[in-house]
Amino acid sequence: MSSDLDVDLRSDTVTTPSTAMREAAAVADVGDDVYRDDPTVNELESRAAEMVGMEAALYVPSGTMGNQIAVHTHAEPGDELLVERESHIYRWELGGAASLSGVQTRPIDAGDRGVPTPDQVREGIVERDLHRPGTGLCALENTHNYRGGAAIGKSAIDAAATAAHDHAVPVHVDGARIFNAAVALDVDASDLLERVDSVMFCLSKGLGAPVGSMLAGPAAFIEEARRVRKLFGGGMRQAGMIAAPGLCALENVDRLADDHANAARLAEGLEELPGLSTSDPDTNIVVVDVEGAGRTAAEFASACADAGVGCVEFGRRTVRFTTHLDVDRGDVETALERIEGIVG
Repeated sequence: MSSDLDVDLRSDTVTTPSTAMREAAAVADVGDDVYRDDPTVNELESRAAEMVGMEAALYVPSGTMGNQIAVHTHAEPGDELLVERESHIYRWELGGAASLSGVQTRPIDAGDRGVPTPDQVREGIVERDLHRPGTGLCALENTHNYRGGAAIGKSAIDAAATAAHDHAVPVHVDGARIFNAAVALDVDASDLLERVDSVMFCLSKGLGAPVGSMLAGPAAFIEEARRVRKLFGGGMRQAGMIAAPGLCALENVDRLADDHANAARLAEGLEELPGLSTSDPDTNIVVVDVEGAGRTAAEFASACADAGVGCVEFGRRTVRFTTHLDVDRGDVETALERIEGIVG
């Protein structure tokens, strides 16, 4: 936790590795992963693939790299990427599809839940011809970060994927928090991903690892993705030392329910405070409208930080709080008391 924050709710990326993770890193069997000689990485990739119902997986340094490897592997330069307009790939990855892969984006406004309908997918797909590039990839997101951690159900994912596949367009899921979605919906992550072609999920968010994400899909896709990882500078050597905490992180799926319960309590308490407005969260993200408190989001986030509570500006008038495994119910109550002192 930041030394200046008593309750750090800026993101679930701020977790620190547990004692078990540190011990696993210290004793991990290692080898050169570029040569596929690291047994710990190999085990992590095998277990990760199994958990999301894919043939194979690839360990990558970050979720952004995983998503951008997927774009580069699925699509060709000049292709279009069909993506939700508030998605992480489109909003928060520095235009990587264009700069790294020569792929242009076609955003869809998919509304409050952030998943396009089959009709929206069909309308967004561009057929390749003499003048138009053609759609090379459709990307979905689950949970949807900017839509308040919305957990997207299997039927919506399946319907969007089927519409894309009807036009021979592959589908990638930015599943940075896919296990949050699975726990919230009480299904296996593999069920949510049954109809899609690839998925990226983070070990370093709610699962609590210090670093790393997984890209999973068919074996042939992952073989090509491995080459792209090298191209993007992501080939690692004795990576077992950071993969070992990732294996520990895979044991943290069920406890995500605690984060969801803490987020629900946080949202309930914030809604009761004057000038603040929020809604019941699906998972571990609470988005709060602070306009009624007479402050901009930046001003409100700054005031929270001064009070020892971390949150992030999420729009001109909204801020985001994110619960995680380093925050318990007592921390939530402390945060509410501090924020009451700001708006009260």
